[in-house]
Amino acid sequence: MLLWIVSGSLLLFGSFDVWYFLRATWMVVKSWFQGPVRDVLAEQVVHGRVLLHDLDFMCHMNNARYLRECDFARYAYCTRNGLFLAARALDASMLIGATTIRYRRSLAFGEAFELRTRIVAWDEKSFYLEQRFVSKTDGFVSAVMLCRQNVIRGNPQRILDHLCKRKVDCPEISEDLQHWIRFISASSQALRAESGLDDKTK
Repeated sequence: MLLWIVSGSLLLFGSFDVWYFLRATWMVVKSWFQGPVRDVLAEQVVHGRVLLHDLDFMCHMNNARYLRECDFARYAYCTRNGLFLAARALDASMLIGATTIRYRRSLAFGEAFELRTRIVAWDEKSFYLEQRFVSKTDGFVSAVMLCRQNVIRGNPQRILDHLCKRKVDCPEISEDLQHWIRFISASSQALRAESGLDDKTK
């Protein structure tokens, strides 16, 4: 019996990213019990620490782990401010359309950090989020990521109006974000042209 359990566990963990789904579920449940954040544009903070399974050969947090941590922080963010429930109520869904991360200083083994997430803007198709890794040692921004979260079967303004029960004005789009949005659009047009499609962007 024990052999079957061990074999089944090895097969499960070897073919399925179990820890990802366990951690994601935990983040949503934990955020739910922490209570709502009424200000949908407010920055939210998730605390973390670089552990052994986060390391690369240089004993720094490896590149992929930054993106993984951002995933979990967005789950918490959208749970607490109600975006997930509002989208679901409108039969809409959200998925990642683009991300760009800039690494400024590596996070070392054992180092504690804050992962700060906030909505910085939106348009007719997508939310734009900024996520910052801030070292608790000295407050240095170790990495910053921009994320485009596309809305399927809906649009951001409708979701926000439903959630807040009032008109929510989009913050002014910063110059660096405008450059990034133009880059995404240009890249999409170029790839569609290579494929022989029209020049509509996604």
